[in-house]
Amino acid sequence: MKWTILGSGGCAVIPKPLCQCRVCKEARKKGVPYARAGPSVFLHDINLLIDTPAEIVSLLNRSSIRHVDYLILSHLDPDHVEGLRVVEQIALDFRTWRAYPEKQICLLLPEQLSGSVKKLRSQYGPVVDFYQESGFLKLKFFHDKIKVGDVRITAIPVDRGSQLAFVYVLEKAGRKVVYATCDIKPFPEHRSEVQQADFLIIQPGIFEKGLRHGFKYPADHISRKTLYTFEQTMELVKYLQAKRVIFAHLEEYWNLSYDDYRALESNDPKIRFAYDGMQLKV
Repeated sequence: MKWTILGSGGCAVIPKPLCQCRVCKEARKKGVPYARAGPSVFLHDINLLIDTPAEIVSLLNRSSIRHVDYLILSHLDPDHVEGLRVVEQIALDFRTWRAYPEKQICLLLPEQLSGSVKKLRSQYGPVVDFYQESGFLKLKFFHDKIKVGDVRITAIPVDRGSQLAFVYVLEKAGRKVVYATCDIKPFPEHRSEVQQADFLIIQPGIFEKGLRHGFKYPADHISRKTLYTFEQTMELVKYLQAKRVIFAHLEEYWNLSYDDYRALESNDPKIRFAYDGMQLKV
């Protein structure tokens, strides 16, 4: 399997607009890999795009990708779906204001999201309905598992009540990639599908030291409800026995630069911190 990390950042891009912290100033000056866009990856084997942050049009344009056939959403938080209009940008035939049929994208959606996806709305109503009516999207719900070409996809829910997120397991020819970059607590570590992956793409969790303004996370901070600490994530990684680990969804507020993450990599040869444009082969 061939992967591209299109965007390695989190809910706030790096550089964050107008921010003058050292991480954002450096990213503004040096660009990628110091700069990071919102979270998104691409599986070339089946032309599958996972997540559509606000910057996805620019991310696709600066890549070598020439076609998107399938789209999956890990969950419906704004930093993962703000750029959903990319399907219109790709497929629109201005002569008819409908889609070129050959450019229609198939949105693969776990059945558990069938109701909540309708909450994504514009002045035309639910955006998914509008994009289907215009021919930009074809919606295909699936229950737990689906096969696309020679890639088998398993969707494992991270049950957070009404804000459901998914861990995706993608398998081909005996190789396995687990994609779990956001809102992964409580992680479904008991599931055999997430264990012993060739690549585990996961959010590193909260970094509690060196934060700006001397901030310390209180015990009841909202981030602790959806994220582990970095140390807890490392324990989880050890338990899952992944061969390689790629940390993605790297947040601006952790106050760590590309060089800081490279230094952390030196502590463990199995781990890498993602950067925009990173290529992976499994």
